[in-house]
Amino acid sequence: MPDDSEVKRPEEEEDGGGAVKSFLDHLEDLRWTIIKSAAAVTVGMVICLGAGSVIMEWLRWPLERAAQMNPGKGQYLTLLLGTNRLGTTKMEGHSWGPLGLGKEQHLVFRLLPRVDGTNLSLELERVTNHIADIFPKTPVSLFNPSPTGGFMVAFQLAIYGGIVLASPFILYYVGLFIMPALKRKEKKYLFRGLGIGSGLFFSGVAFCYFVLMPLALNASRMYSNWLGIGADLWTAEQYIGFVCKFMLGMGLGFEMPVVLLILVKIGILDYQKLAGFRRYMIVVNLLLGALLTTPEVLTQIMMAVPLQVLFEVSVWIAWYWERQEKRRMATMNLSPDVSRTSPPV
Repeated sequence: MPDDSEVKRPEEEEDGGGAVKSFLDHLEDLRWTIIKSAAAVTVGMVICLGAGSVIMEWLRWPLERAAQMNPGKGQYLTLLLGTNRLGTTKMEGHSWGPLGLGKEQHLVFRLLPRVDGTNLSLELERVTNHIADIFPKTPVSLFNPSPTGGFMVAFQLAIYGGIVLASPFILYYVGLFIMPALKRKEKKYLFRGLGIGSGLFFSGVAFCYFVLMPLALNASRMYSNWLGIGADLWTAEQYIGFVCKFMLGMGLGFEMPVVLLILVKIGILDYQKLAGFRRYMIVVNLLLGALLTTPEVLTQIMMAVPLQVLFEVSVWIAWYWERQEKRRMATMNLSPDVSRTSPPV
């Protein structure tokens, strides 16, 4: 007969944890988790410092898209020397000396050399094709107001980019730290949640980058123009901080269904509790929209609505799981009929 200590009880089979460690051993594991995560972020920062110009071009796209959404007022003239742009100026009237400019908002002229015998002159040629590639609809420029501004911008790009690049490794190290404390069923739900959560995170970032960000930037510029304040020059440091926080906040907001449904699966939450949170989540999502976006109602609502929809989807999934569980137990004569179960309203 085997000894009682050698017989695994069902709850031990369910545990699936590692060896029991002392409190100091757990602190040592946590210390190494932090060290390895910090090392991954550092490597990511070094990579992003080398690719700073490329990252900056990516972050400028929402600003250029916002400029195209609202061309603004006035007439702008761009002067080219060959393929090089000499400059852009805003015209007060619709003429340039004896040259009439018409009513078009964006005009591009090119200076071309012309040789007539021994005389060399410059000829002014109107450019009518590919104007959008030469001159954006509204000139919004980023600048650094101090000598150290360039270093601060580069540091910001490195910080945010390094965190994004290191995030898979950070999740892996954190997973190694917490896995021994989870049961087999909880590990299964965690792995599924990580897979689905990664897709939702990048979906939230993409939704913010391609849809919300241009609208928010355009609304900010329009409001400044309405107040009679120029909005053609923005500090690069504040712009990058706003864009990165906005995208990260939206990506994290899209993680809400994963967190809620994992809590439902492990028994901390259920459908009734989630349905009771509905009125509070509306307020929370509106507050997130106010904190992470510009102080403008349209973008706040456009951020709050997807978050609320994701919460409602979580409530419906929790209701469906509960209904399936009641039906399964009813077939085993362990619970009453589930026909009384109502959908989440």
